[in-house]
Amino acid sequence: MSTSVNAGGRLDRLPIGPFHRRIMLLIGIGMFFDGFDIYIAGTVLGVTLKSGFSTLPQNAAFISATFVGMMIGSFATGFLGDRYGRRFTYQFNLLLFGLASLAAAFSPNMIFLIVCRFLMGVGLGAENVVGYSTMTEFVPARTRGKWLGFTAVCVVTGLPAALLIASVVVPTFGWRAMFVLGGVGALIVWYLRKALPESPRWLEAVGRTEEAENLMQAIEKEAAQGRPLPPPEPTMPAPVSPALSTLFAAPLLSRMIVGAVCLITINTLLYGFVTWLPVFFIKQGLSVATSFGYSLLMALGAPVGSAIGALTADRWGRKPTIIGASMVAVILGIIYPMISDPVLLPAVGFALTVPIYVLVALLFGIYIPELFPTEVRLRASGLVNTLGRGATIVTPFLVVMLFEARGVAGVMAMMIGLLVVQIITVWALGIEPRHRSLEELRAEEAEGVPVRQVT
Repeated sequence: MSTSVNAGGRLDRLPIGPFHRRIMLLIGIGMFFDGFDIYIAGTVLGVTLKSGFSTLPQNAAFISATFVGMMIGSFATGFLGDRYGRRFTYQFNLLLFGLASLAAAFSPNMIFLIVCRFLMGVGLGAENVVGYSTMTEFVPARTRGKWLGFTAVCVVTGLPAALLIASVVVPTFGWRAMFVLGGVGALIVWYLRKALPESPRWLEAVGRTEEAENLMQAIEKEAAQGRPLPPPEPTMPAPVSPALSTLFAAPLLSRMIVGAVCLITINTLLYGFVTWLPVFFIKQGLSVATSFGYSLLMALGAPVGSAIGALTADRWGRKPTIIGASMVAVILGIIYPMISDPVLLPAVGFALTVPIYVLVALLFGIYIPELFPTEVRLRASGLVNTLGRGATIVTPFLVVMLFEARGVAGVMAMMIGLLVVQIITVWALGIEPRHRSLEELRAEEAEGVPVRQVT
């Protein structure tokens, strides 16, 4: 039996079918619980504070522990995933998150809850990196943007879901029930994910060619459903050194810069603006109930924006969509602080939330995993995600300082500045992977050939 499997060419020529939908379903549900749990803090901490279970400094420590854990999880999963495989990593992080979430539900005090939250953060940060990267390696190039974008939709749907579920569950069953839901859901998905295969691209890249060939034959049999498959594109061997130093030399250094700038920007937008909306509304004189209603309305922009990103990435291309959404966010960000009308305020806010979540889908879900070759994909994605998560540690302090000095306009000025830097960086250094196989991108970068643009 030949061991020259050409996994990439064979995967890219498969028709979309039950195999891809099963991969999407099990990874997507796991990513949903990732998003659901990220936003649990806003639904839980107010109750723990009011009941005396926590203090304000402890609430701050809870949030900080989440982001520190996510940063460590993003960093560690890159090395684990490239060394031990995608399957091991996405199962380990989901198990860690699920068990820690259940333990959090039985916390005897806030210190124990903070420790559990740190462990949950490690799992959450890892899931974000390995989930998108795994989908990238399975989905055909011609529809990769759409499928990865809809994976991002699964994540951001956790925002309105957490708000809606908490409004029913917390008053009746208390805040602990939210952690039970997250933990039980994650463990169910962990069990179901045992049926997911390893990435054939990764198996081939690390020299486990016989396993890759056996797996490819099984995948092809399922995908073909008794019909002949089209011939695969010829293999393009272009091995990339797995050494960490590869990421900090041409041509990957420019891609690391693009990834870092984009993830710092989008994390700051999410955790410096979107999650602070209830506070902004209350400070602007709205009641708590009205603030919650406005926030929920704007949160609905999350799945809408991500769906738009999923549907346009393959049609318009990654770079045009990222740059276009960034420009729309800049324009609306200039207008937003000028609005005081109670009807226009949530409407413009919703409109602003949509391009932000278009960027969430494009950057987290689609573009960043595509930038890097299989041999170092998780390490590279993990490192730039670490920088992005690191930004969330300092963002709250910057937001408070700017809000106290200049109000919402000061916060938006920081966001607009980052968006402008992102536009310039993507335009100058970014590549366009639309309809391009991962192996084609890797071959050209290994040979030092500029990656051609696809029109």
